[in-house]
Parts: sequence; structure tokens; C-alpha cells
Amino acid sequence: METTLISAEWLLANQNQVIILDATYFLPTMGRDGRSEFEIEHIPDARFFDIDGIRDETNPLPHMLPDAPTFERAMRALGINNDSQIVVYDNSPFLSSARAWWMLRYFGHRAVCVLDGGLNAYKQAGGRVGSGKTDIQPGNFQARPAFNCDVILFDALREKIEQNTAEQIIDARASDRFKGLAPEPRQGLRSGHMPNALNLPIGAILDTDTGKMKSAEALKQLFLAAGMDFSKPAITTCGSGVTAAGLTLALAILGKTDIRLYDGSWSEWGASDAPIETD
Repeated sequence: METTLISAEWLLANQNQVIILDATYFLPTMGRDGRSEFEIEHIPDARFFDIDGIRDETNPLPHMLPDAPTFERAMRALGINNDSQIVVYDNSPFLSSARAWWMLRYFGHRAVCVLDGGLNAYKQAGGRVGSGKTDIQPGNFQARPAFNCDVILFDALREKIEQNTAEQIIDARASDRFKGLAPEPRQGLRSGHMPNALNLPIGAILDTDTGKMKSAEALKQLFLAAGMDFSKPAITTCGSGVTAAGLTLALAILGKTDIRLYDGSWSEWGASDAPIETD
């Protein structure tokens, strides 16, 4: 199944036929820990997808995309097979499950979707929760060519920006951070945004009351209002590559997949001497 978004009702009806991953993640300033909260409360039989742990350990930046062998080992440890249908969810305020969805697609796994509304939607639909750890049988996951997603790294993006040849860039950070009016949650970073970037804060694509994704038509209007041209490819970015995946997910719902995610995002750009703008 290549559906991008599924409902809590669908999950309740198909719970025994899927592998469920909890990809809850919080910003360093939030004082919360995804793994600790997972062990207290999660969807039964879910496994914890550690965004901070499944990363390139040679890179000092937070949760940078690992190489294929590293990702394979992590997915096998989570019991994922090549034919597994995966449902990813979270209990964060900014759709961190999209990062796990994007990583799985980057390493070629097509059968992965996101639970709309996350853990709260599941509970409100009558789903029971569990606690503790899940017994896992190792899987046989193998990395394959990326499926409808791509990445761009610092050197390539900087060259494009300095030569004024970059695709449209869409930044998922809050508007005050984008404008340089608020400090970054990670120390040592400049404030502002990449030249000519557009801004669509991740919270704007989610319903305030339910945490669910807004309708496709509402999503399209949000991207258009931010200045996006749907006829052209785009690059998504954010603070550290997590909420950028949320924008990538929203665009996939709209059928737009010519998107590259800037993995280092502002954690890398803001710490460099690359050009920035402020409003």
C-alpha cells in the first residue's frame, strides 16, 4: 500500500497486519524525551524509531541521514522486512513521524504511511495503549533506490544559492525564527533564512484542535500563499531536517514529489558563513 496518510480508524481495523513505529521527537528546548514517553505510553506492539539515534554518527550535526548499511541494521533491529507495511506515528507538536516516513522512502521502502493525528487521534478513536518494550524478531530489510524523494547537501545548495540557480526553498521554521526575530533553539546559530527562501511554518499545515493534516485543498492554498510555484521543483528545509520532512509529506499528499530535503537545514547553514537574509 502506497497511501501516504491513514486514519486512526483504518489502523484500528488493520492493526495486526502492519508494523507500527513511534517516531516522536522534541526540540532540545522542550524538556521532553520521546523514548521515555514511548515507554510510558504507546500503541500496542509499536517500536520506537529513534530519530536522534538512527543517524550518521560521524557527523556532528543532529540526526543527519545515515548510510545505507547503518539504516539497514536499524530497520532490521526494529523487525522490518522488505515486504512490511509500516505505519509511523508521533506524539510531538510538529509531525516528527514525517521524518521517519521520509527516511524509509529515501532507502526505498514504498509501503509506509503516516497516522493522521498521531497518538491522540488513535486514543480518541478508541484505541488502547500499552507501555514498556515490545518483543521484536529481527527483520530482513534491505535498502533500495529512493522512492519519490531526494536529498540535497550543503555544498550543492550553497553553490546554487550563490549562483542564483537554486530551486524554490521552503522553510518550515516558525516565522519569527525565519525572520531572524527570535533566537534558534540550538546555541551558536545565526538568525535568519536562506536568500529568497519562502516560509511555511509546520504548524500551519496541521489542524490546531486535532493535530491532523489539513485538507488537500487547504494545504495547496497554504503553499500558494507562501509563494510556491507548483510547476517547479522545490527544496524543503527547517531547523534540523525533521519538520522539513513534514512539508515534504504535505507536498506528497498533493502529488508533488520533485522535492529535495536539505538535511543539514539551519543547524548547518546557520553555523556556517553561507549567505543569509533577515526581515
